[in-house]
Amino acid sequence: MATKERVGIVVSNKMCKTLVIAVESRVLHPKYKKIMVRTKRYKAHVEQESNYKLGDTVRIQETRPLSRTKRWQVIDIISKSPR
Repeated sequence: MATKERVGIVVSNKMCKTLVIAVESRVLHPKYKKIMVRTKRYKAHVEQESNYKLGDTVRIQETRPLSRTKRWQVIDIISKSPR
């Protein structure tokens, strides 16, 4: 089984060695046939959180459970925040 990967935006870097990543997906509504934007937040492990700022676009990969809510790890930065 291949490991899952997602691309999202850093929305919080306040925790030690943990980032919160918001991943958007577009879903078709079953009845109204409109495109809806769903946002899911993942907690991802990172060794040096000083490299990551709010608004950075990052790639995360599924991993073994690292804590109660943390099951992902950051692989790399795709683009830096313009701030």
